This record gives sequence, structure tokens and C-alpha cells, in this order.
Amino acid sequence: MLQEKDLLGLRTVSTDTIDEILATAVPMKDIISRDIKKVPTLRGRSIATLFFENSTRTKCSFELAAKYLSADCTSLAVSTSSVQKGETLIDTAKTLEVMGIELFIMRHGASGAPHFLGKNTNARIINAGDGMNEHPTQGLLDMFTIRDKKGDFSDLTITILGDIAHSRVARSNIWGLTKYGARVRVVAPETLIPVEMQKMGVEVYTDVEKALKGADVVNVLRLQKERQSSGLLPSLEEYNHFWGLTKERVNLLKEDAMIMHPGPMNRGVEIMPDVYELSQSVVDEQVTNGVAIRMALLFLMLGGSRDEEIN
Repeated sequence: MLQEKDLLGLRTVSTDTIDEILATAVPMKDIISRDIKKVPTLRGRSIATLFFENSTRTKCSFELAAKYLSADCTSLAVSTSSVQKGETLIDTAKTLEVMGIELFIMRHGASGAPHFLGKNTNARIINAGDGMNEHPTQGLLDMFTIRDKKGDFSDLTITILGDIAHSRVARSNIWGLTKYGARVRVVAPETLIPVEMQKMGVEVYTDVEKALKGADVVNVLRLQKERQSSGLLPSLEEYNHFWGLTKERVNLLKEDAMIMHPGPMNRGVEIMPDVYELSQSVVDEQVTNGVAIRMALLFLMLGGSRDEEIN
């Protein structure tokens, strides 16, 4: 069982905890590959998802993870809930808590919202993405995918390419990977690289060719079009020309390099369709691994132990 009450980000999580989560995800992934994808491990346990932002991939991934472990999972439809009548976040959570909810999975547009809820409820909290802060389960599934293919992080050079400024995925990747000694590069237009990057122990590039050269992994971030209205980019065509991942740029990576993307992809903008089809692409595997990581977290946070048999 995880010692921490909540999983809010990878910045403050120990490597021992990360190792425990990644190791527990291995047998969880085996369950996903079975014909009958269901075990009674969390039967009788209650979970609620609180998504204040639209999400398909992450929300479905958590809900499937809960169902595969036989937990009861309630999804709060925020757009039709009492939140629209002015009920506070704490009151909403406390109401669900006294109904028996033990763990909340929360996505919110405001950075720190899951931290606030964690301090004001006895239920456990998993941060499913908060503002421009962190997306820890995406960071963990990315690490799980990289370790599965490459082993020791400390020997790797990993380039994160894309909208660094608005990316909670980038921040969780950086906090997690640098704990293990990985060499992390970030590359983007100057307008999409926040000043704090210099303090996070990464190498900052604006030249994509230099950032990709000799890398073991490239993690391409989604260009968040909805956040580009303030003139940070001249045009999507120019972004693709100077920073998009093309086959020609893939050739700058190591021969056995991995190509990653957290999804959903803007094909033809930050990544070309034929790059996604390359054998080096592990994008689909990331999605499967996301369910395994979330199963591992739910199991460990609701009282499971890695030594416990999972059947």
C-alpha cells in the first residue's frame, strides 16, 4: 500500500514509490491481455471520477482500470451536477465521501485544485491533470513504457518536443525521469518554453535537429491549439515546418529510438501521419500501459500490496 495519502504529482514522489507502482503495473498489464479482463481484487471498494475538463482517453482509462479490478466507479457529470448551482468543490466531495466514496480521481483546469481537495477530504486523491502543473499518471505510464523497452533510465537521452509551456505531461515526465538520472532535453519555439525550465535540470533547445540528434527517446507533445490564441505562434504551418516530427528528423535519433506521444495527436502539425506508423512508434502501447498503471495505482492506494497475489 502506498504510504502517501494522495498522488498529486511526481515532483515530490520518491523513487521507491515510483518503482513500486511500475512493478505492480506488470501483472496488471497481464490482466488486460486475458480473454476475461476482470479480477475481484477491489470488489466492494468505491471510486468517483471528478472531471472538470473534457477528457476521453484519461477518463476511460481510469474507468476501465476500476472495472477490471471490480471496483464500483461513479462518474460525476460536472456539467449537470450541483456544481452548476454554486456548490463548492469541497461540499461536492464531502457529499460523495459520506456516501462511501474512498478515492477521487480529479482533473481540473486550475493548477493545485487536487492538492486543495486532498487537504480538505479524508478520501484519497489521484491527480488526473491540473492546469499547467502535472499529469502524474501520464508521466508514470510514459516511464513504464520506456523502462519496458530500454531498461535503466540513467543511460538514456530523452527529448521532449512540443508545447512545453502549457504541458502538464512535460512537467511530470521531467520530474520523474530526472530523479533516475536520465538526460532530458526540451525543444520548442522560445514562446513555448517557460523560464522555469532552466531550473528543472533539463537542457533547453529551440533547434529541433540539435535536440533530436542521438536521442534514445522522443516524446512529442500535443500542440494545444486552444491555448494558442495569444499569438505565441505565427501559424500551424510554420510550427510544423520548424518543429514537427517528420521521417527526416526521426533519422537524427538513434537507430533503435522510441517515438512517443501522449495523445490525442494533431497529425500533420506536431507529428506527421507516417511517423506514427513507424515500427519505432509506441503510441498505441502507451494507451494500453495507461490502463495498467492506473490499475496499479488504484490497487496500491486502496490497500493492496505488491506481495499480494493478484488473481
